[in-house]
Order: sequence, then C-alpha cells, then structure tokens
Amino acid sequence: MLPPILFEDDALIAFDKPSGLLIAPDRWDKTRANLMTQVHDKLGHHVANVHRLDADTSGVVLCTKDKLALDFVSGQFQGKTAKKTYHALCYVPPADEAMKVGRVARDESGLLPAEFTIELALGEDEQQPGRMRVFKKRGGKASTTSFRALERFHDRRGRAFAWVECSPLTGRTHQIRVHLAAAGAPILGDPFYGVPDVQLRLSDLKRGYKGRDEERPLVDRLALHASALTVNHPTTREPVTITAPTPKEFEVALKYLRRFGAARFPD
Repeated sequence: MLPPILFEDDALIAFDKPSGLLIAPDRWDKTRANLMTQVHDKLGHHVANVHRLDADTSGVVLCTKDKLALDFVSGQFQGKTAKKTYHALCYVPPADEAMKVGRVARDESGLLPAEFTIELALGEDEQQPGRMRVFKKRGGKASTTSFRALERFHDRRGRAFAWVECSPLTGRTHQIRVHLAAAGAPILGDPFYGVPDVQLRLSDLKRGYKGRDEERPLVDRLALHASALTVNHPTTREPVTITAPTPKEFEVALKYLRRFGAARFPD
C-alpha cells in the first residue's frame, strides 16, 4: 500500500512517508521496502521523486508526474528556494555534557535559546561510513540550519527536552541531525548522533505512575518529522504548501510533556 497522499493534482503528488521506509531501493539490500518502488508499481514509472528523507524520518515527500514538472521543481531544490520545515523532539543535556559534542547553543539561563542558527560544514565521516561529521577547518560542504525552540520541558529526573522547529537552508545528508547534536540538543532516538541510553517514558513525567513493568518509551524512533514543504507549482507558478500531520506518538509525548513536564515557552 502507498503511504497517505497529502496532495495531488495533474503535476504533483505528495506522500506522508512513515518512519522506517526508504525513499529509493537500498544499495546493498534490494529486498527492503521503499517508497519509489511502491509508487512505480501503483502509479507508473513516469512519477519521479524530487528530494530525499532519511529512512527513519517521517513526513512530506514530493513527487512529480512529468519531466517538465520534475525539472521545474528540482531546480527549486538545487537553487535552495524550496522551503522545508521539520519538527524534532530533542534531549538537551547539561552544558558540560553537551560540550563533548562540540559547540553548544545556550541562552543566558543555560537553556536552549528560543532561536538560533547553526552554520557548520558537513561531510562524510571517513571513520564511520554512512554517517556525517562536522568539518571545523577544511573540508565538508557549507551547511546552515535555523532553529526555533517552540517549547521546553523538564522531567521528574531533571532532564531537559525541547520541541524544536527546524528550517534547513541547505540540503546535506543528516544535516538537521548533526547540527542539533552540535548545538547540544541531539534528537531523541537518534542512533547515530544522539545519546543512546536516553529515553522518555511516562514514568519519567507522572508521579505515582502505575503501569506495566516493561514500560515502552513514549517515542521509540528517530523523533524527526518533515512537517511542511513549500514550492512554486510547475503549472501555476504560485507557491503551494504541503503539510504532514504530527505523528501520533509525537502528539502523545507532547501531551504528557505539557501536562507533567513543567512546560516553559520561549518569550
């Protein structure tokens, strides 16, 4: 089955890709399910993908239905005029712990600031194939991401979390994930750049929790979602914004964080 369709007309079709689904066939394992094989099987090979999401990232994926539309929309991604908005649930370790990663964004109170921008060159990590790293002096490609901490929370153990809006101005592999880690706010559930032993459970938030002995985390995946994409339409030339609803597990986690996590909203 195809993922839910978020938008469709004669030129474009957009899907709400679930976490865990590849965009294109895997280079080594051709048996892994992927979006474009499903699309071609159902809709035909004339439908083309114009951008990528990591397999573990959910949200808006845009495709075109003919070559004219493909060329027009692809040019916007290449020219960096396509506007992409993501949301991430981040763990914000203490500044001294976060310093192990590199640069740390903090406001005067020691918390993640309401707004900040990370400009760090990124390139493939030669020591860990498939991962990216920051290049502080030479090498890498210029990469810029703007962030807004929409809500900030603490659990009963004193750990800090943040619901962050991410606006990448460039389109490097794993850009948001690496930049947030470098900012001292790695994405919850990120197996590459996050803190492996940090999980968010209801028992961490609710006093007197009486649940199952084997409690599952509220979010058991990479907590990154492609929420919106704006491009100029290939036919009308007018802007069109496609949005994907916040995943259910993110909504549940945010509900409990807001109820029990002493939410702090930026000024």
